[in-house]
Formats: sequence, structure tokens, C-alpha cells
Amino acid sequence: MSARMLLAKCRDARCGASKNKSPRIGISGLVVALVALLAPGARAQQVTPQTTQPATQPATSSTVQNGPAAAAPAHTYTPVEGDFVIRDFQFKSGETLPELRMHYRTLGTPTRDVSGRVTNAVLILHGTGGWGGNFLAPQFAGVLYGSSELLDITRYYIIMPDNIGHGKSSKPSDGMHAHFPKYEYDDMVLAQHELVEKGLGVNHLRLIMGTSMGCMHSWIWGETYPDFMDALMPLACLPVQIAGRNRLWRKMLMDGIREDPEWKDGDYTSEPRAGLEIAADMLLIAGSAPLQMQASLPTRDAADHYLQDVMRRDMEILDANDLLYAVNASRNYDPSGGLGKITVPVMFINSADDFINPPELDIAEREIQKVKNGKFVLLPVSEQTHGHGTHTWAAVWQQYLKELLEESQPAAAAAK
Repeated sequence: MSARMLLAKCRDARCGASKNKSPRIGISGLVVALVALLAPGARAQQVTPQTTQPATQPATSSTVQNGPAAAAPAHTYTPVEGDFVIRDFQFKSGETLPELRMHYRTLGTPTRDVSGRVTNAVLILHGTGGWGGNFLAPQFAGVLYGSSELLDITRYYIIMPDNIGHGKSSKPSDGMHAHFPKYEYDDMVLAQHELVEKGLGVNHLRLIMGTSMGCMHSWIWGETYPDFMDALMPLACLPVQIAGRNRLWRKMLMDGIREDPEWKDGDYTSEPRAGLEIAADMLLIAGSAPLQMQASLPTRDAADHYLQDVMRRDMEILDANDLLYAVNASRNYDPSGGLGKITVPVMFINSADDFINPPELDIAEREIQKVKNGKFVLLPVSEQTHGHGTHTWAAVWQQYLKELLEESQPAAAAAK
């Protein structure tokens, strides 16, 4: 079976901010980021959140660095990890799971005001095939979590969950295979809310940030729980139904797995290699960044060797059912009709070299007009952007995070 590929020509960047604000210019970053599926599930007791500090040794939870090169970390962070089990979780499909395990990582300590409201919690949501550990990578954590940085963990309580179907949370590969409930984004957001409120005892969020799939989740949060957070920062998505080329590559990926005879309706005993190779090909193209790849892979042989390395790694870590479920979870996503329900400040950011969310569609500029206090920033293509993966390179967009935190600062804190 051969892979069917969609290739698109990324055009020159346009940049700027939409909605009542003057245009803005983009900033800096590094290397290509791709989707990674990591770490088998682990069953552990829920732990009490506690303060953590930068580790002198590499953290036990690591993130796979994707792309031709990876930056060296300035320092690493060791999070507190735990599991919260949600009993008799009911999915929108009508299916139930007696125990839904939500794994999480935290940095810092929650702070409460005199009324008991948590004032410093930040929920960070990963993309399709990722996990919370993605946000311990140096290009993210090394820029944001340090002393006096924007999300300094001595001042903020950082929550990084593994979402349903990902990382160490409940997923098909735990044993149910294709009999696992067919979750969708609304289910994932509900489970995140249960984890935050009941598992961690956090009754308010200072900020929700989300990348890719997590970007889409952040819109759902804003519509479903409009008073639960002070601000939203969606990175690398569009707040509309997944259609056009974005739907095509996802459907091609899913069909590639399902049509492999070795998939066996999800009850395989060994991975359906042909289907996974198609899936890995699609992920590589979807996450690609032309400028970065041309510079890092300047010859035919360099590109061929890189592809070989990526495929070898992906064949070792990908599980067909987990990936199929994760991609299929986007099938009913469409927050466009409820964007007017979002009342908190929103800083919405895409990059112009994003294959998945191409700027020429003008969808982001149109939809942000529905958000009462929303701004859209399109980062221009540069040597610092990394295609869709720009969402995790914080140096490229941190100035907009700073602006959002200042704009959304609660009145009591601002008065001090």
C-alpha cells in the first residue's frame, strides 16, 4: 500500500493583528517540530501538589525532540506527577468507562486569595499525539518557567495534563484497543475540567494555553466554562469545523491505518506497519516547515537520511489505535457558532508557514471578530518560525503572552 500525500506550497507571510489593534511584527525561535506519541500508561495514586524547583539533572520525564536539530536546554525541570481517576466517565457517544485515568504534571504551588479562589494556575494543553511532557522541552520551559520569566514557577502553578488517549492517561493501547470509547474533543475538555477542579482542587485558572489540538480545546473551554479563567491563548489552530485540506490529510491518515489488512479492525497483535508508515508520512508533511527543512536538509541525501531516521523512530513509538483515535477525536469540532460566549481576553496566534492552518484562508481574521475581547496575530515566515510547530517555540511569541497577561490581570492584583 502506498502513501497518499498532500503537498502544499507555503506562500510568503502576511502578519498582523486583527480586531481593534494596530499591526504587529513577529519575533524569534528554532527548528521543525513534529507530532510524537510517547510513554505507555502508568497507574499511580494521585499525589498532593507541591513546590518544585529547576532540576540540576535531566528530568525523568523527557520530550522527544523532533526535526533535524534540537537546542540544548538552559536547565530542566522535574515536575510533580500523578494520576486522577474519574469514576464512571460518560462520553458523548453514550459509552462509559468505569475508571478514566488522567495523568498530569505540575510545577509550582497554587496560591489562593482571601476567598479561597486560586489566582495563579495556568493550564497548558498539548497537541494531537503529544503529552504534557512536551512543555518541559527547552524551547518552551527554558523560555517561560525560569526566574523572572513570564510563567516563573515560583509565582505560577503550571498544570500539564496528558489528555484522554495520550501519554500516561487512559488510551486504547492500555488493553481495550478499538473497543475503547470513541472520545471527541468535548470529552477531553470535560476530563480536563474534572482533573483541574476535583483532582487538583483548582477552582479558577489564571490562563489557559493550548497548542494545536490544545489550541482547539482552549476555544471549547472558553465557550463551556467562560468564567473559569482570566485569559485564553490558543496557538496554531482555527476555531471552525475541520474541513478542506485539513480534513483531507486527517482522513487519509485514518484510512491508511484502517485499510491495512494487518490492522484487523483494531485487534492486531503487532502494529500494522504499512498503515503506520502512511500515518507517519502525513504527520511529517503536516508538521513541516519549508525554510527550516531547506536549511537543515540542503541535499537529497540529507533529506533521505532524515526521513529514514524519522520513520525508524516513529515505527518504534507509534501505536495505530492510539493515533487513529487521537486524529478522529477532531471529527465533531466546531466552536464557530459559540465564539460570542467567550468574554475573557483572547490572544490567538498562528504562524504563516503552518501547513495545517494556512493564512490564505483568512478564517482566523474572520472568526476573531466574533470574540468580544479577542486579538489575532499572524507570525510572518522567518528563520525563527517552524511551521505548525512554532506553537512550542516560546521565544517567537512570548511578547504576546506578556501583553495578554498584562491586559487580563485581575483588578485587585493590578491595583497593588
